[in-house]
Amino acid sequence: DVVLTQTPLSLSVIPGGTASISCKSSQSLKYSDGNTYLYWFQHKPGQSPRRLIYLVSNRDTGVPDRFTGSGAETDFTLTISSVQAEDAGVYYCFQAINYPRTVMQP
Repeated sequence: DVVLTQTPLSLSVIPGGTASISCKSSQSLKYSDGNTYLYWFQHKPGQSPRRLIYLVSNRDTGVPDRFTGSGAETDFTLTISSVQAEDAGVYYCFQAINYPRTVMQP
């Protein structure tokens, strides 16, 4: 199984600051088709999880450009620039290269 390790598990950032979340995989998430199957989700209380980033660095429709995904192979980062109060929530990295699908749940 693929193991995802996300750090930090808790992060406080003042509005206007920058937040960075790291996700490390126990094996490469790059598939033979050339894509790297790493996703980032945001979960707010009382809401369904929202996908922010797909295939490492692609923002979903409607996701502000202050959310940036980066990385390759086994090491990935979600960066939130100019953090706003509305960004408060739980953030998950997710891999979809093999079964079982793995979500790093803080």
